[in-house]
Amino acid sequence: MRASAANPLSTIDAIEDAEVLDRVASPLRAGVRALPLGRARELLRGRWQGHPLHPTLVQAPIGSWSSAALLDLTRGNERAARLLIAVGLVTAAPAAVAGATDFADQFPEQERVGVVHAAANTAAVVLYTASLIVRLRGGRGRLLGFAGLAAATAGGFLGGHLTFRQAAGVNHSEAVPHLVDAGWHAVGGPEEFPRGHMVRRMVGEVPVLIVRDAEGTGELHALADRCSHLSGPLSEGEVVDGCVVCPWHGSTFRLADGACVAGPATAPQPSFEVRLNDGLVEVRLPQAR
Repeated sequence: MRASAANPLSTIDAIEDAEVLDRVASPLRAGVRALPLGRARELLRGRWQGHPLHPTLVQAPIGSWSSAALLDLTRGNERAARLLIAVGLVTAAPAAVAGATDFADQFPEQERVGVVHAAANTAAVVLYTASLIVRLRGGRGRLLGFAGLAAATAGGFLGGHLTFRQAAGVNHSEAVPHLVDAGWHAVGGPEEFPRGHMVRRMVGEVPVLIVRDAEGTGELHALADRCSHLSGPLSEGEVVDGCVVCPWHGSTFRLADGACVAGPATAPQPSFEVRLNDGLVEVRLPQAR
């Protein structure tokens, strides 16, 4: 249910529903995906650190601009304020590229908020650039700086909404270990899992993907079925070189242990131990060592 008109969240809800923003979001998404980033795309996504890189990178511009504002409020060192604004402008660039990389693999509602989030941050960059130019010419530029900080704060608020309300960039499979009871769970007979086929089974409330290797010993592997990126159904994807590829955004996970080998996902996929017991295939979450 949407927030009422009296609720401050109604404004953001309206942004989420504003299909007119798709006219900006769609070409922007296509443009970001077309960028020849190569291996840098994975670096920008933050898979190497286990979560998106964008929230880490934004600390530099926000911290620099906030410090410059404090100097302006206290009539502090103008030279230091100029330096801090310049540092913020330089570090805003990689933060924006990382954010755009994440933006290109989201749901439409998230993309719409992302467009406004980007517009606010772009306004902050423009205002701080103007403030720096005025200062370098001998003017004060404080009001432009305060306006830039206000725009950056609005952008940060929307970024928080994207993360904590719309769950963009979070690990959507984090709850799996808390939803599956301890112990072994029967999921069917061996004949129900032909080689090379993906089979979806429910273990309690959790959908689980089970795959038997197409070659070799025909070992069985089991992963949580909902992709850690945005809960895409892995069982509707494809198996490639011992990995499963999500059909929604292409996140790739190793069947043997659930490791994320390609984004946009940054978190691994929960994996299950598999055994044959009394003529039934059983799975369980790995036991703590």
